[in-house]
Amino acid sequence: MTTILVTGGTGTLGRLVTERLRADGHDVRVLSRHTQPYAVDLRKGGTGLEAAVAGVDTIVHCATTQTGGDEKAAGNLIAAARRAGVGHLVYISIVGVDRVPFPYYRAKFAVEKLIEESGLGWTVLRTTQFHDLLVMLFKALTKLPVVLLPAGVRDQPVEVAEVAARLAELAAGAPAGRVEDMGGPEIRTFESLGRAYLKATGRRRAVLNVPLWGKAYRGFRSGGHLAPEHAVGKGTFEQYLAGR
Repeated sequence: MTTILVTGGTGTLGRLVTERLRADGHDVRVLSRHTQPYAVDLRKGGTGLEAAVAGVDTIVHCATTQTGGDEKAAGNLIAAARRAGVGHLVYISIVGVDRVPFPYYRAKFAVEKLIEESGLGWTVLRTTQFHDLLVMLFKALTKLPVVLLPAGVRDQPVEVAEVAARLAELAAGAPAGRVEDMGGPEIRTFESLGRAYLKATGRRRAVLNVPLWGKAYRGFRSGGHLAPEHAVGKGTFEQYLAGR
């Protein structure tokens, strides 16, 4: 039986990865900032982190934050993993982190580089955006009487449970380096996705496509965050909405 540590193991993705690994018979530890016995802030590290990685065969690194600190957190995790003799570090990243100059993407790409240069056995999986993220975005945008969407931007949402299954599969295997990207089944305009959300939730709103500016917006408009050649996901956005 393999002992696997899942960082961010109570989050949207990490929770499902944990469930899948346990169902497959692995001994799984969950690390998050508020869950005992491994309540650890990776940005600070410390003795709690050392205890979490002790005796672990594989780490699945799902923990992340939109407020900064991912690089510091990864550095602490890598250092602790080295000291503990962890054999495999699996990291979930995002399609386009090397093409779209968005601050959060840059941080994810920097973490990829840290892992690649860590000296540990490693695997990196990049995926497109989860359905859950789009719903969170549209929920906020539809609070206004007019839904303002970025003009010319498309997305390729993927079902988080499918990503969790893939990560669990990778965690059970040998280090594989950068594996093939994982994208959702459809590339859709933001407008079509937004209208699907409005229909599913019974909201009536005007939709307005608004041109934006900046290098990140141009990167999204050009499709740098899409993986048309890796549209391997099965669940569509409408299917996800129907199941909510």
